[in-house]
Amino acid sequence: MKEKFERTLVILKPDALQRNLLGEIIRRFEHKGLQVVGLKMIQMGDILIDEHYAHHKDKPFFNSLKNFMKSAPAIVMVLSGINAISAVRLLVGPTRGHEADAGSIRGDFSLSGQSNIVHASDSKDTAEAEIKRFFTADELFDYSKPAELYIYADEGFK
Repeated sequence: MKEKFERTLVILKPDALQRNLLGEIIRRFEHKGLQVVGLKMIQMGDILIDEHYAHHKDKPFFNSLKNFMKSAPAIVMVLSGINAISAVRLLVGPTRGHEADAGSIRGDFSLSGQSNIVHASDSKDTAEAEIKRFFTADELFDYSKPAELYIYADEGFK
């Protein structure tokens, strides 16, 4: 697969917040080399949930999913990097936590299909639509991390 620079949406679901897993999950994305270019906490309401999960609307678990997503705030973020979509999907693991490999976010923190800690965009088209659903252009940032900013000297961080 040819390397390409991408952006993708990740939602840290209410159970991630309730279980104090935010730092650990974000750390995993950053350690992989992905860059956080947008981040905020939101309380999802009916309209947003209906739009985001429209593909599940006719399924028997939809009302339960909707109640779960409204049970506490969620963290939405946009990650950027080379092949970001597939990299995030690999880190996250399969939807059902009990099927996810140890070492993946869902494999380490979830046994459920619904309370599965995190949502990640599954394609470029989906990522673009989901990013627009949750972020305006002025909420996303491009920045570099030049090596010279991380030089330590006797007098402290420069």
